[in-house]
Amino acid sequence: MNFDLSDTIAAIATAPGESGIGIVRISGERALSVADKIFVSKDGKKPSGFKTHTLHYGWVVNGQGQEKNFSPKDAVDEVLISVMRSPRSYTKEDIVEINCHGGIVALRAVLDLVLEKGCRLAEPGEFTKRAFLNGRIDLSQAEAVLDVIRAKTDSALKIGLVQLRGALSDNLNKFRKSLLESLSFLEANIDFPEEETGACDLEKIRFNVGMVDLGLKDILESSSCGRIFREGVNVVICGKPNVGKSSLLNALLKQERSIVTPVAGTTRDTIEEVIDIKGIPICIVDTAGILEPRDMVEKKAVQRTHRYIDTADLIVLLFDASRDFTREDDFLVKKLKDRTVLAVINKTDLRQKLETGKIIKNFKNVIRISAKRLENVDVLENAISDLVFKGRVTSSGGVLVSNMRHIQEIKKTQKSVAEALNSLDNKLSFEFAAQDIKEALSHLDGVLGRKFSEELLDRIFSDFCIGK
Repeated sequence: MNFDLSDTIAAIATAPGESGIGIVRISGERALSVADKIFVSKDGKKPSGFKTHTLHYGWVVNGQGQEKNFSPKDAVDEVLISVMRSPRSYTKEDIVEINCHGGIVALRAVLDLVLEKGCRLAEPGEFTKRAFLNGRIDLSQAEAVLDVIRAKTDSALKIGLVQLRGALSDNLNKFRKSLLESLSFLEANIDFPEEETGACDLEKIRFNVGMVDLGLKDILESSSCGRIFREGVNVVICGKPNVGKSSLLNALLKQERSIVTPVAGTTRDTIEEVIDIKGIPICIVDTAGILEPRDMVEKKAVQRTHRYIDTADLIVLLFDASRDFTREDDFLVKKLKDRTVLAVINKTDLRQKLETGKIIKNFKNVIRISAKRLENVDVLENAISDLVFKGRVTSSGGVLVSNMRHIQEIKKTQKSVAEALNSLDNKLSFEFAAQDIKEALSHLDGVLGRKFSEELLDRIFSDFCIGK
């Protein structure tokens, strides 16, 4: 399959909005010649004459040859440009990055000028796609770029960086090498059956394939944890009015996000925030505590609350220790007793009136806190983390697979490897094990990008921003 890399592409590589610096990135064989047409340096040199990986001060101007009669007041923008020559660049092509002032007007003016001088506007993720097509990174590393960009916690960032550095690729390439060696032995014996196969050789093949099987299982065992770090967990705080849901949200956020008053029903709509608990991105929702709506607004709030509860991964069900157990509490206990629930008894700093029998009977996890005084909030955070991971411990040497495409392909790989093992153990014809190993290699190559379709690349890179 051929991909046209002859175009020189350009895009704004920084996020929209006002900032000190904004970057217009150019990549391709004409990157330096385009820069020559629009950049005037203080020392009069052209970008095409700059050494690689150097930074230069000057101005972007609208027109070639303006440096002879140039005045800074006529410039489009005052900039620094960096030059990175092929192959020592992100895309393995010549790259010029124009560091402009960060306002959208300045950036747009520079980008328009770059496009006018011979560049094409880059497609989403096209710089990273070129890095992949030019062989600087494999497909799993390219996808890890997006994981790094979208990381919501330090742990998610570390996982993305580990994959970007090639930890997953290294493991899968070791498996691939071992399977290729095994396949080579099997096919040699299929082609030359007159050659006797020693028991020692067969045992070695069986051992190698078995080690690949164990390694793949180890990676898959950690994949659920990887997806949690990548995608996060939906946690809903619910309870009857005025039990302290908003106070708890504020305590977990460590800032005042929700309005807290003694008046029941202050929260009339859901409030969503993302917080970091033990490295896990938690999308936490404070719901309206209204069970019997008085008007259309409250009716909509209740409907939304029920939708969030129905789709939650974990529910924090809050009770008020200073009030009696009511029919509203009982309704929520019955509704949620079969869900994953942390029962939390709040306001333990006040005089205790709550009868906890039904709560303890229906829920294994019961925690007492005072959200107002921040007492035992850390205990609640630990309980959330424990419930999310359910005691699982990863053992894959730091490689956590979080991408669903990778997980599905590795599952198919492991299935084929297991079938090859079964064929070897049952002393079936070598053709069966060889075919299973070929299928396993095909799925591994799908993860690494050794085989791919244009449709697959379009689907992967369409999620990227245009400047990356």
